[in-house]
Amino acid sequence: MKIEFKTVDEYITSFPNDVQQILSQVRKTILAHAPDATEGIAYGMPAYKLKGKPLVYFGGYQKHIGFYATPTGHEQFEDQLAPYKQGKGSVQFPLKQQIPYELIVKMVEYRVAEILKKLK
Repeated sequence: MKIEFKTVDEYITSFPNDVQQILSQVRKTILAHAPDATEGIAYGMPAYKLKGKPLVYFGGYQKHIGFYATPTGHEQFEDQLAPYKQGKGSVQFPLKQQIPYELIVKMVEYRVAEILKKLK
C-alpha cells in the first residue's frame, strides 16, 4: 500500500536521516530562490507552484533524488545535466555524489523567471 503524504514535512521524515538532510536542503534551496512559491504534495512528492503554475518537484528514492523542473527547465541546462541520468522532464542526482545545489538554484530561478514572464 502506497503512503499518501499530506505535507512536505511528512514526506521528508519518512526517509532515513541521511536522506532527510538532503531532501531538507533541496527544499530550503527551492524556497530560498522562489520565496513566493506555494508548497504542497503532488504526484506523491513535494511540489512547488508559483502563481498557480507548476514550478518544480522533487522526490527521494533509494539511490537518488529526482528533480523535475518541468516543462522546460531541463532543456535550458542540457549541458550541465549531461553527467546525470535523465528521463523526460526529470533528472536523477545520485545520493552517493554531492548534490548540485547551485544547479538546482539556476533551474529554480529559470523557472521563476519563465513563469513570471508568461504572466506579463
